[in-house]
Amino acid sequence: MMDARPETIGSATDFDFLIGDWSIRNQRLKHRFVGSDEWDEFPATSRVRKLLQDTANIDEMDVPEKGFAGLTLRLFNPRDGSWSLHWADSRSNCLFPPVIGHFDGGKGIFYGDDTDDGVPVRVRFLWTPSPEKPLWAQAFSRDGGETWETNWLMEFTKRS
Repeated sequence: MMDARPETIGSATDFDFLIGDWSIRNQRLKHRFVGSDEWDEFPATSRVRKLLQDTANIDEMDVPEKGFAGLTLRLFNPRDGSWSLHWADSRSNCLFPPVIGHFDGGKGIFYGDDTDDGVPVRVRFLWTPSPEKPLWAQAFSRDGGETWETNWLMEFTKRS
């Protein structure tokens, strides 16, 4: 019988572009799912380091203007080449449901399920790697992924 698992397409080095210290320009949609185009812009800083024999990393983000800190724990699964991304922040002090995916064609795409104001949503993270200015985008879907609304953008700039 053939193994039904897909070929491994990811690598434990997929997020190496993000290791280091960063300044972040955040743009967060002020009102979701109402057709708004009003964005809140605010700065943050981040430090990303490897863990678990280089098969994971942690991103610690400080957002003083908004009064919170957050972290993302990223874990590589060598069995299928996927990554699971787990977010927590000082407002909730709990891990949010993970998004899971992989890098393909130079971009990372990750999906998960969560709630937004008590309403179930599908979540999508898009990573565009770059040694100097990586980009991250978060989008939510209320219709199972048929349509998406991007609600948070982050542009990273390497700190010296």
